[in-house]
Parts: sequence; structure tokens; C-alpha cells
Amino acid sequence: MLRTLRPIASLLAGTALLLLGVGLLNTLIPLRGDMYGYSNTLLGGLTSAYYAGYLVGTFTIPPLVQRIGYIRTFAFCTACVACVVLLHALSHAPLLWLALRLLTGVVLVGLYMLIESWLNASAQPAQRGSVFAAYMVVNLGALALAQQLLRIDGQPFVLFTVVALLICAATLPVVATRLAQPVLQPTPKLRLSRLFAAAPSAGVGALLSGLGMGAFWGLLPVYVKNTGFEAAEVGTYMSVAIVGGALLQWPLGRLSDRHDRRIALALVCAAAGALAIVAPFLAGLRMASLTIIFLYGGTAFAVYPIVVAHLVDHLPPEDLMAASSSVLLLYGVGSALGPLIAGALMSATGPWSLFGWFALVHGAIAVYAGYRYQTFRRTGADEAHFRPMLRTTPSALELMPETDGPEMPDAPST
Repeated sequence: MLRTLRPIASLLAGTALLLLGVGLLNTLIPLRGDMYGYSNTLLGGLTSAYYAGYLVGTFTIPPLVQRIGYIRTFAFCTACVACVVLLHALSHAPLLWLALRLLTGVVLVGLYMLIESWLNASAQPAQRGSVFAAYMVVNLGALALAQQLLRIDGQPFVLFTVVALLICAATLPVVATRLAQPVLQPTPKLRLSRLFAAAPSAGVGALLSGLGMGAFWGLLPVYVKNTGFEAAEVGTYMSVAIVGGALLQWPLGRLSDRHDRRIALALVCAAAGALAIVAPFLAGLRMASLTIIFLYGGTAFAVYPIVVAHLVDHLPPEDLMAASSSVLLLYGVGSALGPLIAGALMSATGPWSLFGWFALVHGAIAVYAGYRYQTFRRTGADEAHFRPMLRTTPSALELMPETDGPEMPDAPST
């Protein structure tokens, strides 16, 4: 394992530093916005702008990479993010923050795409599973640890400065690496009709999961603060949710490997919906709240990887990358719309409606997946294996052994 990871250690180190900064930023934005008096609708709009930028960047960053190369694009994007982060500290005008969140999404998806393409190019076919697993561990570990940086005391600009420093530091191991720069592969054409014809549960699950998880990342810190938690406790609450998402993906994934993915998806989403209904009633009890959010994070984070595994079950390898891009598009659209809708609900009815929104979207997935299972029951074991993961770019999906990623030249070791 160590021999496999040693050549890509610099990329993983850069990823860890980048996600420490991004994980802190994504929690800090709604907390600072709430402090400045932003409405929940506006706070949801900030997250929606971020995911809209994510979708825009998927199409605008590749031409930049083709023109100036991987390392220069990485340095360009990190410099942009650092400047954008610091601009948050200089003004809290709502329109400016909306524009900054949009730009953040555009350049961050470029950074993720660069790292993931590079990892894919550096991994031998037999090593792709190990590299993919290590990348997901770094993702979830850095996101969980980042929440604890909220404990740093100081003036409002201090944490934005910490984020900018971490993102700048992420450039160092990547720029210094001796790994060969890969050739950027063309983005597969999106084929939503093919996706829904082959695996409609995957398409519906991705869209509805995005509606829930976009609101999770953008508005859960505000909910926690409004229920009496201090800023440092908000970080602990978010960390517990992420750790739950990391740890429970494995057993829930094994469940989906042993049964039809649709019934596993229905059961996991039903559990997530039930936990979301219970959560507001335990808001005043610290340990009970942390236990519930641990379990909710575990079930909610498992939905997207089950969706991807279900997709892999139903498509030949040559169609997986195009279909995976379609799943990411649907998830991204849901992530952009979800915070707006949930924020408006919170403004109209109170913070508790955030978990009502979670219950609604997960319940809808459970009902649809259960319907598909009952109507189109399939015999035989699934051919693919569940792999814990986060919503990411198509380049990361090429690391999955189930996909036939393009052949890449061997890269020299660091």
C-alpha cells in the first residue's frame, strides 16, 4: 500500500491542505453570513451560487488547462481562490458574496479536476482501487478536521486568513512534484436519456440527493448555531456528521452489495428520513443531537455512492464515463436548487424545517427506489462493488476499477 501511495504523496498532501481550507470556508460562510444578519434564503442562495459555479467550471476550466497546462492552471486557480477568500473579509455586501461564491465554485472544481486527473494518470490499473480509496479517506478526513479550525479565536478576518493560507500552502507540494503532467481527456458527452433508460433510480437518486446535501453543507451550520450551539460546538457537530458519513458508508455499502441496490437505497433513505424527523426534537440535548447527526451523516453520505454503484451495475464500461458525468450534472443541479428551497423554508417556518427538508427528499428517494424495486425486480447478484465516495468530478470516477479509464503513460516516482 505504501509503495502504491508514495509516488502520489505530494498530490494527496496538496489535496489535504486544499480541503482543510475549503472545508473550513464552507462552514465559515454561513456562520459569518448569519452573524451579519443575512436571511436564511440568502444563505441558501450563497450555497446555490457556489454549486452553480461548480457546474460552470466543469465546462470552462478544461480549455484553460489545454492552453497553459496543469501546474500553471493549478497555481492560477489557487491564487484566485485565496484572493476570493480574502475579499470576503473586506466586505460583507450580499451581492459581492454571491459573486464570490460563484467564482469560488468555478475555480475549485478546476482544482479538483486537476488533482483527480493527475491521480488517475499516475495510478497503474491494478492500483486504481487503492488510490481511489486513499483519495476518499483524505477527502473525508480533511473535511472533518477542518471543522475543528472554527475553534481558532480572533477577529472575523482571522479565519478567512487561515483559509487563504491553507489554500496557498496546497500549491507547494503540487507545484514541486516530479510527476509527469497528464494529457487532459475530453469530457464525455452528457446523455441523460441513456442514464434514465438504463438506471432511472440512479438519476432520480442523484438529483434528490443533491437537493438534500446542498442544503446540508450550506445551511446545517446555521441550524446548529440557531439551536444554541457555540461556534466551536458547530465545528464538532459538523465533524461528527462527516465522521459518521465516513464510517457508516462501509457497512451500508456491504448491504447494497448483498441485495438489490434499489432496496438498499430505499432502506438507507428511509432511515435517513426517520433520523431527520427525530433530530429537531432532540436539539436541546447535546449528546443525543450528536448521536443523531452521526447516524444521519452515515446514511445521507451513503446515498450518492449507492447511486453510482447502481449505475455501474446497469451499464457497460464504455458508457460509464458519459453516464457518470450525467449523474454529476443531476447532483450539481440538485445541490444548486436545494439550498435555495431549504433556505426559504427556514425563513418562513423556522430552523427546524431544514431537517423537514432532509426528511422530504430522502423519503422521496425511498419511495421511488422501493417502487422501482417492486415493479422491475431483478434477479441475480450485482456485479459491481460499493465504494465509499463523495460527489466529485468525472476524473475521480476514472479511478474506480469498474470504469475503463483512458490509458495513461506511466509517471515517474517522486
